[in-house]
Amino acid sequence: MNALQIILNILLIIASLVMIVTVLLQSSDSDGMGAISGSTETFFGKAKNAALEAKLALATKISAAVFVVLALIMIFVG
Repeated sequence: MNALQIILNILLIIASLVMIVTVLLQSSDSDGMGAISGSTETFFGKAKNAALEAKLALATKISAAVFVVLALIMIFVG
């Protein structure tokens, strides 16, 4: 293994970990049992949550794109 392959492997692992973490931090779209019991959020709480969800979705898309590009580069390098 040369130095380029090692660097690409490390970057690939970092991109995959970032993608896993961002996907796990995103909340589901369904309210579940909270809607039945009346524990829904206020408007302002939803606005803050929407901004965080948008940032997590963007981070997921970016890390997925980086992952795919690095995987394709690994094919040609290896």
